[in-house]
Amino acid sequence: MIRKMFYSLVPLLALLTAGSLACIAGYFIFQGIDGQLPLSKIITKATQLFLVLSIFPAMAYLKFNKYDLGVAEQAVFLKQILSGFGLGFITLMPVFITLYILGIDIVDQSEPWTAGFIVKKTTLSLLLALLIAVFEESVFRGVLLAGLKKNMPVIAAVLISSTYYAALHFLDSQTEIPFQQAHLLSGFTLLGEALANVLNLKNALAFLSLLVVGIFLAVIRTQVRESLGLCIGCHAGWVWQIKMNASLFNTDFNSEYLYLVSSYNYVVGPLVTGWLSLAIIGYFVYKKVQG
Repeated sequence: MIRKMFYSLVPLLALLTAGSLACIAGYFIFQGIDGQLPLSKIITKATQLFLVLSIFPAMAYLKFNKYDLGVAEQAVFLKQILSGFGLGFITLMPVFITLYILGIDIVDQSEPWTAGFIVKKTTLSLLLALLIAVFEESVFRGVLLAGLKKNMPVIAAVLISSTYYAALHFLDSQTEIPFQQAHLLSGFTLLGEALANVLNLKNALAFLSLLVVGIFLAVIRTQVRESLGLCIGCHAGWVWQIKMNASLFNTDFNSEYLYLVSSYNYVVGPLVTGWLSLAIIGYFVYKKVQG
């Protein structure tokens, strides 16, 4: 039991280490660019970079190869990304259709609805979605899930890795430190605020929704051998739809159904939680019937 608790806290130690290194590096970057970007944003991006870089020493320590992380051969991997993107589309599109029918999402009439505008938005959103998916899936459904699964039951590994995945989305600070007032320890003040924000109860509904999102992706990873490509594609499909939705629609804050979404991005919330939970339950019921 103690051993399992230790391994469940290792990702937190890795996150704190990455965050601490980002605080120090972020300060010098902040000074080097004369405060042209917010220190909090620099630290966030630097933390993400250190987390990605931590994959390599973690793989060496755990003696993992790419197959242990779920990376298939190149041809299969690319096909998985495409298949996963399709899965992401069909699993999240019903949510957007529901939001539109209920009047939560309304068409943004101020946008220039031209072919060039739509192509530009589609392309940029797709590229950003792929970057986000590759980073988050490599960390959470790749090395973290594989490492936890090696030392504890699969269900525990899925829940713990998904909890860290959800928490990362709220690791943020809104405080802006003026360039003239910044010092070497300023970043640690922001890091403390970011960690406290994870525990903010106003984020509870969004946290639960993202937890279920993480579980959905972890189920794919644990049920299909060498399926990290599927997870990346599915995740990218979701992020792409969310970004396109934000570009083309506005949220009606007077809607009587607004409770179905959270203020995190006005997509994740009780509706997504319920929908993906049904999908997960439905999969295991189908598997039991077939099995």
